[in-house]
Amino acid sequence: MAWSAVAVFAGIIVLFALPSYRQGEASIAGTRAEDFSLQLAGKPTQLSSLQGKVVVLNFWASWCPPCIEETPALNQLQQRIAGRGGIVLGVSIDEDPRAYDKFLKDQGIVFPTWRAPSTKIMHDYGTTLIPDTYVIDRQGRIARKFVSSQKWDSPEMLAYFDEVLGKS
Repeated sequence: MAWSAVAVFAGIIVLFALPSYRQGEASIAGTRAEDFSLQLAGKPTQLSSLQGKVVVLNFWASWCPPCIEETPALNQLQQRIAGRGGIVLGVSIDEDPRAYDKFLKDQGIVFPTWRAPSTKIMHDYGTTLIPDTYVIDRQGRIARKFVSSQKWDSPEMLAYFDEVLGKS
């Protein structure tokens, strides 16, 4: 019994020490989004080149069940926000390019994606589990972080994006 208590206590300590645990997650709101290089439509670019748009930066992988679950709603979100200065940007950590390409085709992905098998970018953002999503405002600052899969097409989420996209 005593060892169980020690194990639970140690587990709690480890949980709070992990980079994925950020007490008061709202504290990242307003911080500048980490810039990184990527390729979109076969052309090299930077995340910062999207400044002026609301960017929904989604970290995912083809082998991740919650990522698969939220993909149709991300497609719908992209279609809803694209004409209003918003963009869903997927960053896949898939190591296998064939699995990545198959996922894009099978899921009918309509938002731009980039395969970054190194998890450096993900870890630079403080992400250790996927899916993880950051909403970056038009000024290049993090407006909000969403942990785990979301119902991106829910009325509450769509209202949130209507508000964010309405800000200049």
